Amino acid sequence: MSEKKPSSSELKNDRFLRALLKQPVDTTPVWIMRQAGRYLPEYKATRAEAGSFMDLCENADLACEVTLQPLRRYDLDAAILFSDILTIPDAMGLGLYFSEGEGPKFKNPIKNTSDVKNLPIPDPEEELRYVMNAVRTIRRELNGSVPLIGFSGSPWTLATYMVEGGTTKDFGKVKGMMFDAPETMHLLLDKIAQSVVGYLNAQIAAGAQAVMIFDTWGGVLSPEMYRAFSLDYMQKIVAGLTREADGRQVPVTLFTKGGGQWLEIMAETGCDALGLDWTQDISDARARVGEKVALQGNMDPSTLYASPEVIRKEVKKVIDGFGDGVGHVFNLGHGIHQHIDPQNVTVLVDAVHEFGAK
Repeated sequence: MSEKKPSSSELKNDRFLRALLKQPVDTTPVWIMRQAGRYLPEYKATRAEAGSFMDLCENADLACEVTLQPLRRYDLDAAILFSDILTIPDAMGLGLYFSEGEGPKFKNPIKNTSDVKNLPIPDPEEELRYVMNAVRTIRRELNGSVPLIGFSGSPWTLATYMVEGGTTKDFGKVKGMMFDAPETMHLLLDKIAQSVVGYLNAQIAAGAQAVMIFDTWGGVLSPEMYRAFSLDYMQKIVAGLTREADGRQVPVTLFTKGGGQWLEIMAETGCDALGLDWTQDISDARARVGEKVALQGNMDPSTLYASPEVIRKEVKKVIDGFGDGVGHVFNLGHGIHQHIDPQNVTVLVDAVHEFGAK
């Protein structure tokens, strides 16, 4: 840890940060949600070496290794910390574990007000120190090649897993609490928001140069409930974040899957960029909010099952849809699928830089 952290002013490639801040770039930058993951054979090998998913997350050297793997294959413009959105609930004592083929589960889900009152707000350099160690290790190993993105789940999304005890299709327990015990739900969301602010600020202090908030389940809410139970808490987080480090702005991106109808109110939060899923037309999104924020996205991940010719055509469609000017980071509209041919990602990344050249 004694090594000097490279200053972000020393970045060899800063087009990702520049695009998020709506500054001129030489070509459209690109990174891919879940770019470090199970579509890559080298990831599968490292995951097997780790023994379990959480062992992989908690080992700074292995988390660094899988973060860097896609950068060795592809000409990506950013790295994203390899971790999980459920680290905060786990650090609160809910007992995160993973069942093969069933996704994440909690041994101690939230059931009532008493459970919420007993939740601690974790210290990011204590209970979540393994994440900060990973950030520090990755930042050092990147050595200024590209920026490092830190991230967290949104309060509503984390609350969904914490109340349901895992994944869900009907959101019955968490929506039941929201409607029947709104005070309890607000207390829970406020505690999570405080935890996320501390967690992301610690990531920034450890070396993250941009941060993203993933609101995976905001799209299951009605407009009224979205504003009250998801957006308001993301706004609190944005207001509490460190926005400058190493003499440079730290951009903040919000992403609500299924939230395209709320882009205008999302853009009012003070964030720098909005992530778009593939159900949005990017030209429409830009017309609505593009003067206020940058946009990230938004090709359908399933496009990567297609031929190289089709992938190139769809990349061009997204870039042409955004149009001229500044403020676009190319990405998929959600995470890359595990059965994608890694060669198709090369086609995508190269096409973005080709068609996005200014």
